[in-house]
Amino acid sequence: MKLLAPTLLLCSLLLSFALSEPSSATSPFCGNKCKGRCAKAGVMDRCVKYCNICCQECGCVPSGTYGNKHECPCYRDKRSSKGKPKCP
Repeated sequence: MKLLAPTLLLCSLLLSFALSEPSSATSPFCGNKCKGRCAKAGVMDRCVKYCNICCQECGCVPSGTYGNKHECPCYRDKRSSKGKPKCP
């Protein structure tokens, strides 16, 4: 009985961390730029997720909704484990 309350508290803390959105830690700069970049994406959630990852690492996002990757070489050169472009 004495362990029930601490166990429930620990479980609720772990659950809240597991359900929290990782995109909430993005900067306003990246969030706004990525929303613009992914405005025409077919799968917007995935586009914004990967765009935010790339923006956090590179500090820039190319203009427009497609192309223009020459504006941000770090963003352009990031690759997935399969060798495909990581950043939308």
